[in-house]
Amino acid sequence: MLYIWHIEKIIQDTLEKHKLSKYIKYEANNALPSPMSFNISYNTITFNYLEVNGYMSKIKVKETEENFVKIMIYHEIGYFLTFRKHSHDLRTLMYGEDDEVEALKTEIEANAWEYGRTMVPEELLESYDQVREKDKMLIKGL
Repeated sequence: MLYIWHIEKIIQDTLEKHKLSKYIKYEANNALPSPMSFNISYNTITFNYLEVNGYMSKIKVKETEENFVKIMIYHEIGYFLTFRKHSHDLRTLMYGEDDEVEALKTEIEANAWEYGRTMVPEELLESYDQVREKDKMLIKGL
């Protein structure tokens, strides 16, 4: 089981490795209903260590806990890169029709996985892709 300070260290090291620590902050939030989240307004990765550990038990890949958390971080970095490269009209999320909101969420999610993948070290690419596929199945309830 990973604790808050373990996850903070992994995030800090990953951000520093890619020279992103001056752009992206991080914080723990045990009320967060998901393992990790990226807040574009504050450029902050937020994580819930209990949800992170639960997610790792649901998405089984042959990686160390540290590498699994790195994979999750790269996906969150993907959101940062997505919003830097695309000017999504976020008003759509608040005021759009249901189909417009769903289409934009799908596009943002796909972009986050793709842009995050560009940061992943070669030795983690296969596992990153496995997590992506298993995450899709988990979301669909399979």
